[in-house]
Amino acid sequence: MAQIKRRKTYTATVGEVRVGSDAPIVVQSMTNTDTADIDGTIRQCAALARAGSELVRVTVNNDEAAKAVAYVVDGLDRLGTPVPIIGDFHYNGHILLKKYPECARALAKYRINPGNVSIGKKDDDNFRTMIDVGIENDKPVRIGVNWGSLDQSLLTRLMDENNKLEEPKDARDVTMEAMVQSALRSAELAVSYGMRKDQIMLSAKVSGVQDLIDVYRELARRCEYPLHLGLTEAGMGAKGIVSSSAALAVLMQEGIGDTIRVSLTPAPNGDRTEEVTVAQQILQSIGIRSFTPQVTACPGCGRTTSTFFQEMAEQIQGYLREQMPVWKTRYAGVEEMKVAVMGCVVNGPGESKHSNIGISLPGTFEEPKAPVYVDGRLMLTLKGDHIVAEFIKILDGYVDSHYATKKKLVGISN
Repeated sequence: MAQIKRRKTYTATVGEVRVGSDAPIVVQSMTNTDTADIDGTIRQCAALARAGSELVRVTVNNDEAAKAVAYVVDGLDRLGTPVPIIGDFHYNGHILLKKYPECARALAKYRINPGNVSIGKKDDDNFRTMIDVGIENDKPVRIGVNWGSLDQSLLTRLMDENNKLEEPKDARDVTMEAMVQSALRSAELAVSYGMRKDQIMLSAKVSGVQDLIDVYRELARRCEYPLHLGLTEAGMGAKGIVSSSAALAVLMQEGIGDTIRVSLTPAPNGDRTEEVTVAQQILQSIGIRSFTPQVTACPGCGRTTSTFFQEMAEQIQGYLREQMPVWKTRYAGVEEMKVAVMGCVVNGPGESKHSNIGISLPGTFEEPKAPVYVDGRLMLTLKGDHIVAEFIKILDGYVDSHYATKKKLVGISN
């Protein structure tokens, strides 16, 4: 894995998950169910957890949602897929946390938006109420500033001060500064009310890539709190994936970021777990964490008019993801395995040799045979109509023979 020096932060604990400094960067996701739909929310939380989400956030926006939270947490425990559940509060969190103490106890963390927690008030009583509940239940909080719901009184004051300068800054820069100040001021208030610094995480969400990079660089420079990264509205499909990758990769390469979420807009009836897969892939692509064996496949060209290698690459990648829930409980290090499924003789053998196990399928007009390479050496050549099944059998054998079983590791450590 890449040796990227992480910024030093306080280390928080969310449920059983450590966040900050030397802890692994944590993958987070959020449900889009009505939290009051207990069964539906349990199903989606469980699906996100099975996909690899280490923290899951749910909306807590009304009485019905607050009443449901404890049942959701209990249901996940009974399913055998426990995952720390974070409550996302806006406007009325101070009321709901006090009114439903079982909700406050069941949640692993509270997300507070300082821009809307005390709307219409001149003091911070509502914010303090939520902090007090967190202290009482020994729960961490994420103070999440969002430029779409920024504290308008703070922004107005900074804009007025900026207008009086001989050389005023750009309005965009003033907005970024307001976000940083809002997060830091709220953290200072929380500490003054008695919350430990290792119970506080910060975020400053925007929807533009360069804006996100700039605001987090400044926030990281001015505090030692763990930071949650993510574009607030990444978008759909390729746009959301590319934007999130561009922003998060830059920051994490600079050692900034302790938890991440890829806020993809799913297609109608789309799979919510896609945001987990993308977040994992970003981390694995830049060498920070490994989650599943990676498949290298060529893009195809005029030498590969057959779609067979594409279909095989898709089948193999799907097979690896399907197997990982079982493999990760049995084999140590299998998530770092590299597999190549190539489409012709030009780069096929070379890429296959660079992988742990690889196959070079025949391109157009090439001899109909597929050499298989294991650890850089030609193992055998496959032919006929059962290449996929035969390759998967070889793949299974490689995993079983090359990765230490968890039982063996336990025996060694004892």
